[in-house]
Amino acid sequence: MIIRAAFLIALAALNAAAQTNSAAGLAQFFKEWREFQHPAMIDGVPDYTPAAMKKQHAALKAWQKRLEAFDVAIWTTAQKIDYNLIRAEMNGLDFDHRVLRPWSQAPFFYRTIFAAESDTPLHEGPHVYGALELWQYSLPLDAKSAAEVTAKLEAIPRLLAQAKSNLTEPNRDLWELGIWSKQGESRALAALAQQSPNVAAPAAKAKAAVDEFIDWLRAGSRTMKRAPAMGKAHYDWYQKNVHLSTHTWQSLLHMMERELARSLASLQLVRHRNRRLPELTLPASLEELNRRNDEAIDEFLSFLKNQEIFTVPAYMNLNRLRPIRRLPAKEELDLFTNVDYRDSLPLKCHMIHWLEKQRLDAQPHPSPIRSARLLYNIWDGRSEGFATAWEEAMMQAGLLDNRPRAQELIHIMTAVRAIRGIADLKFHSGEFTLDQAKQYIVETTPYGWFNPKGNTVWVDMAIYAHQPGYGTTYLAGKIDFDKLIADVARARGTAFTMKPFLDEFFDKGVIPMSTIRWEMTGDASEARALGLRH
Repeated sequence: MIIRAAFLIALAALNAAAQTNSAAGLAQFFKEWREFQHPAMIDGVPDYTPAAMKKQHAALKAWQKRLEAFDVAIWTTAQKIDYNLIRAEMNGLDFDHRVLRPWSQAPFFYRTIFAAESDTPLHEGPHVYGALELWQYSLPLDAKSAAEVTAKLEAIPRLLAQAKSNLTEPNRDLWELGIWSKQGESRALAALAQQSPNVAAPAAKAKAAVDEFIDWLRAGSRTMKRAPAMGKAHYDWYQKNVHLSTHTWQSLLHMMERELARSLASLQLVRHRNRRLPELTLPASLEELNRRNDEAIDEFLSFLKNQEIFTVPAYMNLNRLRPIRRLPAKEELDLFTNVDYRDSLPLKCHMIHWLEKQRLDAQPHPSPIRSARLLYNIWDGRSEGFATAWEEAMMQAGLLDNRPRAQELIHIMTAVRAIRGIADLKFHSGEFTLDQAKQYIVETTPYGWFNPKGNTVWVDMAIYAHQPGYGTTYLAGKIDFDKLIADVARARGTAFTMKPFLDEFFDKGVIPMSTIRWEMTGDASEARALGLRH
């Protein structure tokens, strides 16, 4: 019996070791990790109280040790990447606790409602677990949906009451962003009450709680001082260990400054070439705007299919972008409407975001780790970088050959991405306050197309202030994508063509560019530089 018991114990140990060292074991571990990562729900409200957060951070070390116990030596590159993606998420939670602490210094974190879907894999920036995703419902709400939404609405006053207790670290810039954010949420709740009368009462109570929270924030922020910036060292650590990027604060600043100069110079050269052509004009009517929009959508999708740039499944469409229901006055135009209303085709290239989201839903990656959509916006360089790269790529591929003035818009948008990246960098280094960052964006953008009274500059800085580095990912990710094309083309020589390259690129999932490069080229140099287990 003793021998048999010893044998069974040894067998169990071997099975446990095998499970620990298998891809299936990693997938199960990932599932358990995600359950741990989000806070406990108490009476419909996520628990971000100081005691709960202290307990979570203390427990994180044990999870990191469990992950470290996996023996990845004989794993495939794809499996090693999955492992390192989990590691990056754990680093993200650790960074939240050590540095960002959104639950104790960022009112923006306590989002009550998302009225619109983001064009990225998940919402940009941090927010509480379990927020109301209103865009997932059809309005007016049916009975089942109304019950679900009512439960979320009724939790909002309790969430904001907890937020008041949790927000103990004064940070004037973040509180100002919180006031702006909550004003938008208040409007969304008011609209919900109008659009779906069967939830009007709980929506009104939720709105009242949000409005009272705004008053509380205003009162608290009047005499509040600005908190010290995060600093370059933390910025670099976050880029390396969470976003798996080899770029540093300093290298990103050089990159943004170089791209700003390049794009502005290119703009002037293209304008010189176009000097005898009429300037682009704004539409005279809503009907004209919708005609332009429809033609641009159709032309963009036809170009992708006819030029065989990548495999375009039948489910891909941009129908969500039509119709446009309102033509704003010229003085209301903001950055993207200033671009899109002059020529609707260039920005349709960036709308490849929506085609990618359709792919995520229709063809999820076989790895549960990649298909789950990474936390902490770890996907940002891949998602935003590729969409930005796609604008210039489509111009180079010939999409705008018959629209010479539209090519100017590509360079303007590149310049704006550089400007926003610099604002992100200097906000976190302490060189800019929130107001200075916004002012820099508005004043540096060509032709004054960033409306100082508009919403876009607030949206941008709300994301960048809470998600360090996001503002740089549009161009940093683009440059990483350019490098990937160059590396693969160099390796494949004359056999290189875009369609198989892009199909393979998409097949890797929406994960950091450094990991895609590792998997597609076999070059682990960036993985080594990042300290990844390989």
